[in-house]
Amino acid sequence: MTRISPKNELCDGKKLSEKQKAVFNWWCSAPTSSRDGIICDGAIRSGKTFSMSVSFVIWASLTFSRSDFAFCGKTITSVRRNLITPLMRISREWGFTVKDFPSKNYAEITLGGKTNRFYLFGGRDESSAALIQGMTLSGIMLDETALMPRSFVEQAVARCSADKSKLWFNCNPEHKLHWFKREWIDKAAEKNLLYLHFDLEDNPSLSPEVIGRYKKLYSGVFYERFVLGKWVSTEGLVYPMFSEEKHVVRKLPDCFASFAVSCDYGTVNPSSFGLWGLNGGIWYRIAEYYYDSRREGMQRTDEEHYKALEELCGSRSISQVICDPSAASFIECIRRHGRFRVLPAKNDVLSGIRRTADALSQGKIKISASCTDCIREFSLYRWDRSGAVDAPLKENDHAMDDLRYFVSRMLAPPPTGFFVASTGR
Repeated sequence: MTRISPKNELCDGKKLSEKQKAVFNWWCSAPTSSRDGIICDGAIRSGKTFSMSVSFVIWASLTFSRSDFAFCGKTITSVRRNLITPLMRISREWGFTVKDFPSKNYAEITLGGKTNRFYLFGGRDESSAALIQGMTLSGIMLDETALMPRSFVEQAVARCSADKSKLWFNCNPEHKLHWFKREWIDKAAEKNLLYLHFDLEDNPSLSPEVIGRYKKLYSGVFYERFVLGKWVSTEGLVYPMFSEEKHVVRKLPDCFASFAVSCDYGTVNPSSFGLWGLNGGIWYRIAEYYYDSRREGMQRTDEEHYKALEELCGSRSISQVICDPSAASFIECIRRHGRFRVLPAKNDVLSGIRRTADALSQGKIKISASCTDCIREFSLYRWDRSGAVDAPLKENDHAMDDLRYFVSRMLAPPPTGFFVASTGR
């Protein structure tokens, strides 16, 4: 029989990451062994499910014999797919056996001569709590915890009344006001639980190339959730109508009738410039310049930003550069060089947002896939719900500001009014 230890290597010979070692050791090492449970959250594919399920089985087998435990997920099918099948696949290398009883929804796992029964439960909806009610368990592992109703999770936790029982929670993040985030993760210390956050780099099975691929797959709020493992909200987006499928183009038209540039200027905050081209009544954001001095570790001067503006425009004939009205020194810099006609932007925020929303809904503006910072900010730009006045949060708004400046100047409806004439009698 293969020697079982919380410090074993992975089956493919790769070393466990430090986070995975912590999952394997927390219940048998001071000072965490006195904790009543563990919560692991974080990025997708970060290695938390594997380490938790194997460690849960080892802990149960070394602590109990002929006892009942539970694996819980959104559905029994997902429990079998995410937990039971992988455990069966690696059982020989880790020295235990898994006997699955699909018709009875439990599995018997034997390790070191001890056999325990692991029931499978799906927490699909509020009625699921009744399925687990009345059982007495020595431990429970909840996978995809944030996808289960609160009533089911709390009923499952209440079943763990055996002496020395422990709780195991595993999940990917949802919105920041989710009940599990507020009541369990934020109160982990109060509930005597160990909390570990996993990043993609905590999974030694992922190569740098695969990690890089995952980081390119997502943007905006989904990048924050799936790649960074943050609990962030999708609610309250300023432009909920924005869709990458509808508004982002991979191939631009071959020619444009006119060009313009919009600029949001920053010194400490990022500077964002958008190059726009008109074709067939649609304005395309062809390319962008986005410079974040905090990210780059160095501020740029007006002249350096102007050089970037010229590089963005190339040899194109630009009808006008619409610039952040508060950037007086940069506007003067552009005028001094004499190449571009520069106009201060209209900065009525709410009116500009309404016009931009209309332009998106009517398909009057499109964004090139190369404008990654603009696309990223669409998924992060939100309303500030803390104040009495409607206003967007002053974060992740730099490309959104230059976009709004452009729409307010180039797509604003013509002024309405009436004509008055005087004639002699």
